[in-house]
Amino acid sequence: MPTKRIVIADDHEVVRSGLHSMLEAHKGWEIVGEADNGKDAIALIIEHLPDVAIVDYSLPLINGIEVTRSVKARQISTEILLFTMHDSDVLVKEAFKAGARAFLLKSEAKRQLASAIEALLIHKPYFTGVVSEKMLASYLSTNAAPMVSLTPRERMVIQLISEGYSNKGMSKVLNLSVKTIETHRASAMQKLSVKSTAGLVRYAIRNMLIEP
Repeated sequence: MPTKRIVIADDHEVVRSGLHSMLEAHKGWEIVGEADNGKDAIALIIEHLPDVAIVDYSLPLINGIEVTRSVKARQISTEILLFTMHDSDVLVKEAFKAGARAFLLKSEAKRQLASAIEALLIHKPYFTGVVSEKMLASYLSTNAAPMVSLTPRERMVIQLISEGYSNKGMSKVLNLSVKTIETHRASAMQKLSVKSTAGLVRYAIRNMLIEP
C-alpha cells in the first residue's frame, strides 16, 4: 500500500511536534512538510500534493480557511482537516464552505485525530459530536453572521492589517501592488461600514481572523 503523505501547518512548534509524535506511530503515514504560517502552508501543499493537510485556523499571514479556499481553488485533491481551539458554529460553517472535510478541536486531537485522518484518506468527511452540534446550531440560528460579504483577498488584507503589516508589507506577502492592496482595504472598510484601522481590527477579532 502506498505511503500516505501528510502536511502539518500550525504556528506553534510544540503543537507541530505533538502532532508529529501522534502521527508517526501509524505505519504507512509520512509527514512530508511542516509550516508555521498560511503562505508557506499553501506552498507546501502545492509542492508535495499530500493526501491530507492538517491546517490550524489561526495561522499568521493567511488563516486556515483562506488556505483551504486557496488550495481548493487550484483543484488540488488534498483533503483539509481544519484544526483549531475555537468551537464557533460560524467558523465550522465557514470551514466546510471553504472546502475542508474535517474540523477538529485541539482538545479532541488525542482521541480523534487518527480517526479523522483515516476518514479523509478514503475521502469521507469527519464530524465529531461537538462539530455536529455546532452545525445544527448554525442551521437553526437566525443570528449567525458569516463572512460572506468580503472577498478572500479582502479578508486576507484585514488579517494582515490586524497583524500589524503596512501596505508595503502586505504587498510583499500577497504578491500584489500597493495600489491593489489599498483598493482591497478601501472596499473592505466600505462594506463593513468602518472608518479606521481600529474598526478593521475589531472586525478581525470578532470574526476570529486573528486571535485576540
